[in-house]
Amino acid sequence: MNQRLSSLHKSHSRRPRLADHVYAKLKKMIFDFELIPGDHFSEADVVERFEASRTPVREALQRLQREGYVEVRFRSGWQVRPFDFEVFEQLYDVRMVLECSAIERLCAMKRQPTVIEELSEFWRIPVEKRSHDIRLSDDDQYFHTSLVAAAGNAEMASIHRDVSERIHIIRRLDFTQASRIEATFDEHAEIIHAIRKQHGEYAQQLMRTHIAASRDEVRKITLHMLHEARKRHEAHEDEELVKANNRGR
Repeated sequence: MNQRLSSLHKSHSRRPRLADHVYAKLKKMIFDFELIPGDHFSEADVVERFEASRTPVREALQRLQREGYVEVRFRSGWQVRPFDFEVFEQLYDVRMVLECSAIERLCAMKRQPTVIEELSEFWRIPVEKRSHDIRLSDDDQYFHTSLVAAAGNAEMASIHRDVSERIHIIRRLDFTQASRIEATFDEHAEIIHAIRKQHGEYAQQLMRTHIAASRDEVRKITLHMLHEARKRHEAHEDEELVKANNRGR
């Protein structure tokens, strides 16, 4: 490979990595409520923040646009896409059907997958040992996707992962409230216990109630809650910075 082609190859192989990096960082900012629905920003803002060229930034933004997280606004650059609560409610309905079907399959198994025991150990812990970090939302997502994956239908699991990813941003708001965190631990533990006992109908009813409660919380979300979530994230970041500085002394 001559020098010019080698240079061209390196440029093209580097660009996707830069685009992936910018994509991941922007998505994290949206999920952490550093950017909240309705916030405006320009392509130039992103270029400056991540010290990247326009091409990988544009690729990252277009990917986020395809996934429904941002949208182009005429003459005003980019905007974090406002929540569409009607779509979220429809996704919750799909999630309920898939997860109840998975529970039915799991309870019919003669030998349940080991992940059921693992989930039980995590969620059935004493109150005083429970985490109240917003990152618990990732453990919550893992709980639900693991149950569906364990049921053994790969296509069902793939659809469910997509649905879960699309509602994950709004689910995180549940984990800014202590009461919802406590309810999640209790409800997950009860669902897992019913599955282990192979009480299929009861476990499905528990899951329907659990998902419906989360869906109802979505209906209560206001712009004020989003701003409060952003403030909590900023305060958490400041605390982590102080801890890091103290460890460095």
